Amino acid sequence: MRTLLANLAIFTFATALTLPASAQNPDILGPSPYNYTTQSWMQTFAEEGRTFGGTSGVYVQNKGRIFFIQRGETRLPNPIPQSYAGFPASLGWNVLQGRGRVWENIIYVANSEGEILEVWNQWDHLFKGTNGPGPHRVRMSPYDPQNRLWLVDETNHIIYVFSNDGERLIMTLGEKGIAGKDETHYRLPQDVAFLPNGMFLVGDGLGGNNRIVVRNADGTYRSEFGEGGNADHQFASVHSLAMGPEQRLYALDRDKRDVKVFRQTAALDSADYPNYEYETTWTGLDLPLDITVSDNAAWVTDIRPPKVVKYNLDGVQEYTWLLPTEGPDMWIEMHSLSPDEDGNLYGTDNQAGRPQKMIPARDADPDHLVRRPYFEQ
Repeated sequence: MRTLLANLAIFTFATALTLPASAQNPDILGPSPYNYTTQSWMQTFAEEGRTFGGTSGVYVQNKGRIFFIQRGETRLPNPIPQSYAGFPASLGWNVLQGRGRVWENIIYVANSEGEILEVWNQWDHLFKGTNGPGPHRVRMSPYDPQNRLWLVDETNHIIYVFSNDGERLIMTLGEKGIAGKDETHYRLPQDVAFLPNGMFLVGDGLGGNNRIVVRNADGTYRSEFGEGGNADHQFASVHSLAMGPEQRLYALDRDKRDVKVFRQTAALDSADYPNYEYETTWTGLDLPLDITVSDNAAWVTDIRPPKVVKYNLDGVQEYTWLLPTEGPDMWIEMHSLSPDEDGNLYGTDNQAGRPQKMIPARDADPDHLVRRPYFEQ
């Protein structure tokens, strides 16, 4: 563990030297507005001999119902080393590539106290045998009175929609294990975003499709936009999506290390709706992974080193805080983030292997705290 932490410390120091200029500005780079609850919060619910797996997604419906996905659980060595502190990285392990993976207990539900409410192991069969990372995101439409859960499985090129109680698989988009670029197939899809009339957008994706697919509320194909290339408006990947005021779409390009902003040009009741046109690109990131947008700001999780970057909606970086890379609260990456109504922030780590909860620090500037995602009232 000491070797791992030493290497991480060297990595953090070296990469900090290459932070965007705005992040090196002392007016921009500051202390975390959160305190950690790692040691007193959620403990692994895995059976003896196992622990958390690479934890890729989180969505807070409310503080009493928080959805997580992990890329299987991790089988621990026998005997378990004394360095084990409840998550794989405490053993010096990075589980991104599936070290010790067992495809079980993929989807689970907890509350803000860290109590496990439900484990949806009835759906584990959808992921067994996956030769790759597997599930990537969980989302929920703010316009859906049924609060259905959307799960994007990148490796299997498929998207599942479940009832909120996990009892029913309501809709499947794509064909499991079959990649493509047409009206019914995806290639490594990454995310979904939702429109007020029930339509939704699919970020597709990471395998060269470089497009955003528009689908009707019943899942039927409507249109698509986006293309690959080196110009500012072109994609190398579509890793995360978020909606903002005036139905602007924020598309995070992990591989070009930026956020592309698209404006809505059609009225909601128009036959042309939705119609997105490229507006601008936000730069200054190192390897961004997730984005969430409120009514007046956006927050991006970024790595090299792990951090959270706040933008105003004019695309100016306003604040950045680094995540700890050693000790009980360590991160290798924050792959996904979601806040609750009390201001607590939940993040998931694909590599260190666990979720974490952060609570607002008593002296935190409220403007630095991650806010609930925007939606039209």
